[in-house]
Amino acid sequence: MRVLISGSTGLIGSALAASLRDAGHETAGLVRPGSAATGANVRWDPSAGAIDADALAGFDAVVHLAGESISGRWTRARKDRIADSRVQGTQTLCKALAALPAAARPAVLIGASAVGYYGDRGDELLAEGAVPGKMFLSDVCQQWEAATAAAAEAGIRVANARFGVVLSARGGALRKMLTPFGMGLGGRIGSGRQYMSWIALGDAVAAIRWIIDHAALAGPVNVASPNPVTNAAFAAALGRALHRPALLPTPAFALRIALGQMADELLLASARVAPRKLLDSGFKFRCPTLPEALREALG
Repeated sequence: MRVLISGSTGLIGSALAASLRDAGHETAGLVRPGSAATGANVRWDPSAGAIDADALAGFDAVVHLAGESISGRWTRARKDRIADSRVQGTQTLCKALAALPAAARPAVLIGASAVGYYGDRGDELLAEGAVPGKMFLSDVCQQWEAATAAAAEAGIRVANARFGVVLSARGGALRKMLTPFGMGLGGRIGSGRQYMSWIALGDAVAAIRWIIDHAALAGPVNVASPNPVTNAAFAAALGRALHRPALLPTPAFALRIALGQMADELLLASARVAPRKLLDSGFKFRCPTLPEALREALG
């Protein structure tokens, strides 16, 4: 199987590529101008709407993970980049895939999305059929998923993978937490009652491969553990995993002063997500509980 991956040097993309190659599959990256990547990669410039369309032919699956980082304070310009990098890049890729001859198109496109689609929903259990939220990230995720329409209309099976927080010591949110928690300076954020939907990196990779292999999976698919936890429970579990106290809370007002809107949408919003489609299709999580995921992530 030949698989094209955008965001192939990122946390999920690099782990996915390694997993596929270990299983004997061929991978290529969708890379930007000036990239130092070598090998059989496909060049594109999503900000300019340019892509090497001829090089897209013949892939069995495409996994589209690329997008501007959402970490850091959100200025108006930063929010525009967050949205444009996802929507314009996805439209560019999907229109090019749709324009290929039918025999040269991939059978499946997995487009990244996020549990931010659901917004701030308290303790409501959110399966794939839940309505979207009303926050900035909710709107971005709706546009991001809608941008895959050209591929779906061309007969390519499209799955929109709504990722929870991916846990790995190599990068992402967990890596940023390790220093303060390792020093005994960690604790809950705000009230700590907000739900956090998470997934171990290995399970995220396995879920992507499962979606590729299971033709019944299409549309939105929640890629998150079946056991979301409150932020307070997450902080306590991470403290135990590191053998450190986790008793120093971060007040919500301080986060809002430091980070503005990002604090409300990423750190204080609550999304209790259920991976209904994955479970119903028979997918088995290797690390379904948070202690298992932290043990794997921390070695």
